[in-house]
Amino acid sequence: MVITSTVTDPEEQTQSLHSTFASRYVRDPIPRFKMPEKCIPKEAAYQIINDELMLDGTPRLNLASFVTTWMEPECDKLIMASLNKNYVDMDEYPVTTELQNRCVNMIAHLYHAPIGDDETAVGVGTVGSSEAIMLAGLAFKRKWQAKRKAEGKPYDKPNIVTGANVQVCWEKFARYFEVELKEVKLTEGYYVMDPVKAVEMVDENTICVAAILGSTLTGEFEDVRLLNELLTKKNDETGWDTPIHVDAASGGFIAPFLYPDLEWDFCLPLVKSINVSGHKYGLVYPGVGWVVWRSKDDLPEELVFHINYLGSDQPTFTLNFSKGSSQIIAQYYQFIRLGTEGYRNIMENCRENARILKEGIEKTGRFNIVSKDNGVPLVAFSLKDSSQHTVFEVSDHLRRFGWIVPAYTMPPDAQHIAVLRVVIREDFSRGLAERLVSDIEKVVDLLDTLPSPLTTKTAHVTAVASETSEKVKKSAFETQKEIALYWKRLVDGKRVGAC
Repeated sequence: MVITSTVTDPEEQTQSLHSTFASRYVRDPIPRFKMPEKCIPKEAAYQIINDELMLDGTPRLNLASFVTTWMEPECDKLIMASLNKNYVDMDEYPVTTELQNRCVNMIAHLYHAPIGDDETAVGVGTVGSSEAIMLAGLAFKRKWQAKRKAEGKPYDKPNIVTGANVQVCWEKFARYFEVELKEVKLTEGYYVMDPVKAVEMVDENTICVAAILGSTLTGEFEDVRLLNELLTKKNDETGWDTPIHVDAASGGFIAPFLYPDLEWDFCLPLVKSINVSGHKYGLVYPGVGWVVWRSKDDLPEELVFHINYLGSDQPTFTLNFSKGSSQIIAQYYQFIRLGTEGYRNIMENCRENARILKEGIEKTGRFNIVSKDNGVPLVAFSLKDSSQHTVFEVSDHLRRFGWIVPAYTMPPDAQHIAVLRVVIREDFSRGLAERLVSDIEKVVDLLDTLPSPLTTKTAHVTAVASETSEKVKKSAFETQKEIALYWKRLVDGKRVGAC
């Protein structure tokens, strides 16, 4: 059978031929719950899936995610060449294991771990910061339990103190490994953990205090130095030795290059472990993370497994076993390709593009900037007037221009604040920033011409209020708070972010 086409462009002609070819073999809908009975040609399978994937969002326009969406072609080649390498086969792939160890040592030195130039750092590559946090939390829990057992004290009620702004993976750790999560509530205008309140919540069952270097909500760095000072004082007064873990998933590859004088890492004595996401500002495709410990004493030996059925003795400390090698190789590529100079240049460029975007949004006169200048390069902003339309509507309409910009409410006790957030990554240029501002202006101008979807809701609330008083007047703040809480119920109040 000869398939004819009027398409003249070779690439389009190939696409057309594949589409026609696929339609010949799949005349019925693809089953969603059961495997098809018969096989189909590889070209047809490819085209069917490729057609569906076109409906996904464009990764580079996904401004919700911190995750890297672009790498150099040379690194892409290395990734493709190593897709079939299982990292856990250390004896079979010794060079890959060596590259991971080099990455761990580079990160440990970057974070001022107290090790010599020729000493081996303590750490491991993980599947994102989520696994890294699980491992760090387990180490804290086991050390605390061992100490309590030795003292003859109860060890069945461990807790972690952190802010309500933490990423959901901390809640997962607490639930999966039976640790109470004690969260410091937020307040309007202060969307990170207050070190003073955090230390007040510490008790003899606290296995660690988790500080966030780069809040998912606003990008802000928490004051780890002040936390270290306050916690040291409390430890001295009580005889406890409560440590600090720094969740640097987003900020761990930003602070050393943009804020080299900031004290947040192993230069502070109570910081015992740090996690960072290589697939965020480590500039690697998902998913790879890292966790490093201050010293061997901070990682209980009982958590390290030794296997030998793949060849030689291999120590391993991970939640999973098999995983790909490509992201670890890609991380090493970025380290030696960019060096400190390259990372600094990229982060400075991201910060500059965030400044351009922030200024453009401010010039519209319609938004309040919620994020801070110092921190992860992102812009979080809220509507000055939410009485007629909300940030959720702005987010929805921006999708019509291709932009994926998340809208969400803050955690307790600032849940009445609803914001939009744009994450500035390496591949987000100044031109894109200016285009986004232009599209935001178009959206708010369009919303001004549309009726408010909240009219019925507001009328209902006013009617109910009138039953108990002759006249109820709400301030602008009260109205916005009410609307934000209304939208919060619609979106479940789930916090956003990816690890």
